[in-house]
Amino acid sequence: MVAQKTYMAKPGEVTQNWWLVDASDKSVGRLASEIAVILMGKDKPSYTPHVDTGDFVVVLNAEKVSFSGKKWQQKTYTWYTGYTGQKSITAEKRMEKAPELILEEAVRRMLPKNKLGRVMLSKLKVFAGGEHTHQAQNPTPRELG
Repeated sequence: MVAQKTYMAKPGEVTQNWWLVDASDKSVGRLASEIAVILMGKDKPSYTPHVDTGDFVVVLNAEKVSFSGKKWQQKTYTWYTGYTGQKSITAEKRMEKAPELILEEAVRRMLPKNKLGRVMLSKLKVFAGGEHTHQAQNPTPRELG
């Protein structure tokens, strides 16, 4: 019998692609979970848990994402400021102020909570409108959601 060798990717030999995703009329959770899989590299056969094998993702039209039900009024985002009490804001108000943060937060919470997860999150580029600043990378359009 011949023993099988398990392939483990090494940081220098991973090729990372650039993907362009349109978020118009997509559900936030479903879109975020698919983006998280791409950022982690789980859609590739060379996936290795301790190596960043994921791709870059550029998301356009983040202001056109949707929630189901009454989540625009009922979903709240809370954070600690350092003072007594917590700040909170509804999804509706956050959409008015910074629409790209809604999708970024959803993806961030689906990634690993360690140094590697922060590196993966830095490969996510979210834009509220239809224009982006990464034309030089020539991202390939990809349909998600």
